Amino acid sequence: MERAVEPETAGDPMNGQRWVRSSLRSLSRRLGEAGHAASPPTVGRLLGKLGYALHVNAKKLEASAAHPERDAQFAYIAARRGAFGAAGLPIISVDTKKKELIGAFKNAGRAWGSEAEAVNVHDFPQDALGRAVPYGLYEVSRNRGAVSVGSSGDTPRFAVAAIARWWRDEGAAAYPGADRLLVLADAGGSNGCRARLWKQRLQERLCDQLGLQVSVCHYPTGCSKWNPIEHRLFGPISINWAGKPLRSWETLMGYIRGTTTATGLAVRAERDDDAYPTGEKVTDAEMAALNLERHPTCPTWNYTLRPRPAAPAISSQPSGRELIL
Repeated sequence: MERAVEPETAGDPMNGQRWVRSSLRSLSRRLGEAGHAASPPTVGRLLGKLGYALHVNAKKLEASAAHPERDAQFAYIAARRGAFGAAGLPIISVDTKKKELIGAFKNAGRAWGSEAEAVNVHDFPQDALGRAVPYGLYEVSRNRGAVSVGSSGDTPRFAVAAIARWWRDEGAAAYPGADRLLVLADAGGSNGCRARLWKQRLQERLCDQLGLQVSVCHYPTGCSKWNPIEHRLFGPISINWAGKPLRSWETLMGYIRGTTTATGLAVRAERDDDAYPTGEKVTDAEMAALNLERHPTCPTWNYTLRPRPAAPAISSQPSGRELIL
């Protein structure tokens, strides 16, 4: 049952709630086709044991839910995940978590204690020690998370630096000999499907410098909650620090590193204090220099970048920290 519902499970990164797209009857039919006969009521009981439940109406309608290629993209992502998983190749789900003010500010949720902690009446940014920008990476196959906590802009350069850091620190050793990587990402934000800088940085940092062939599959617009990182990593982190003010950077990092689940989730976290200014542009000439191939299925959302035989003539300058990764 877990294998049947996992590819189509969505989750709220703030409270850990999960739900599935298929009906009980549909799941029953699919289990039967896989050789595990189970009636719809039995499927419902199994879902209950896995932490799912019936809920009343809630505001979870997705923007662009009627997109004509939505279902085709979900099926394509499932196929890509299956192929990479069967080959033992790395699959990562990436996204930026909600930005957090560091200081004596109210944090959503409740925590046990003799009395409520006193926090500021207003959430004024000028009263904060800084604003944390957590960019997360979740390894689908190994149930591992890595979070790069920045204090600057949430930009494609920052996102790709976090992925490169994970590959240097853990990925290369966990997948020896692997030269291909599958990235699951939202359609917008710093790793959006239309962000030119996202593609250029993947080309330069992961393909050209690290020798990886990177395939990217974006979830359809408005479907970010189906991205595994939302309920596999961000949800547990939010639950771990629920109701507890993030009074210092050390407190925030400690809660991230201390996040675990019954399924064995382990999380690494690092600070990234580099400056990542917004508004960086990529020219048409720089885009034309990328070794990028769009897939026949939903080409806006699916593409592969491969290492180039030689460094391109036009190239942006990476920061000093990136040069030593």
